[in-house]
Amino acid sequence: MKNYFTKAALLLCAVGVTVSAYAGNKDRTGQAGASELLINPWGQSTGVFGLNGSYTKGIEAMKVNIAGLSMVQNTEVGFAHSIYLRGSDVSVNNLGLAQKIGDFGVLGLNIMSMSFGEITIRETDNPEGEIGTYKPQFLTFQLGFAKEFSNSIRAGIGVTLVSEQISNIRAMGAAFEAGVQYVTGARDNFHFGVTLRNVGTNMRFNGNGFAFSAELPENQNNENFFAQVPTEKFEMPTYLNFGVSYDFYLDENRLKSEQDVPKHRATLMANFTSNSFLSDYIGGGVEYAFRETFMIRGGYRYENRDDVTYGSFYTGFAAGATIQQGLGERGPILALDYSYRPTQNPSNGVHTFSLRLMTRAKAKEAETE
Repeated sequence: MKNYFTKAALLLCAVGVTVSAYAGNKDRTGQAGASELLINPWGQSTGVFGLNGSYTKGIEAMKVNIAGLSMVQNTEVGFAHSIYLRGSDVSVNNLGLAQKIGDFGVLGLNIMSMSFGEITIRETDNPEGEIGTYKPQFLTFQLGFAKEFSNSIRAGIGVTLVSEQISNIRAMGAAFEAGVQYVTGARDNFHFGVTLRNVGTNMRFNGNGFAFSAELPENQNNENFFAQVPTEKFEMPTYLNFGVSYDFYLDENRLKSEQDVPKHRATLMANFTSNSFLSDYIGGGVEYAFRETFMIRGGYRYENRDDVTYGSFYTGFAAGATIQQGLGERGPILALDYSYRPTQNPSNGVHTFSLRLMTRAKAKEAETE
């Protein structure tokens, strides 16, 4: 099994190198669609811009590095809400669910919906927009599977179905992803992760919205016919991500035995993202945790770009916090996450809240004599 996985990991890296060879091509910048695939709706990982791909775990891993999905102990469910550019009526709602199935692995489901509010319908004959409104619908439906092959190696794969539509125009597509996480160290405190995301089918908008009525030349009967405007295909926003992190246990020297659990953890992380249709990212962050109950984090992401036209609207900084607590000795763990990412032009920022509920692994029944 280990030899098989090693070959699979090498194949993933080889594919990733092939994809990254196209990254940074200015002729392709801004040509991809389905940009909602780049949105991370979870409040924990967005506190560091998703730079925690090397050690992310649980349902959040489905939007960062799906290999971390394998760390779900039993059942995990979560809901997240993001306020994009406060006052713009743009929001993101997200629902995630993961279930461990014995030694087989972990199955995950994630549904994300973007809301843009009501937009006024404007036509050539009605430029003032007095004929009603419409609501765009952006929806992604993601299925994932991840497995922990050993104490050191985890891997996962997933597929996301994308739907974009208004009343008379729509486009659909599918994107695939794969991720690997490697862990080592005396306390499993060194983490490395690789993920390749959004490799998928082309998408094309079609529908009655591209049809128009026209009159044939030299048509004596003044009869009209309907013509269809041709549309171009567009690709998915593929990217390859590398991440590394290290956990420092600040009170490790004061522990009385190896079985004692450290109270203070500080994790330093670094990350590089090679985008096929956007500028590349490089960044770093830090997360501090006390008893794994209270966590505070922050990160900085630098975009390597010459033209600000095709960059993201983030200023480069992000921050967030988490409070989580177990309900009883063997009860579920409840977690509340928040993150803030400042933006420029406009500068209202993005606020993200998420609530997660995690049930613990079932205790093994004592063997009877």
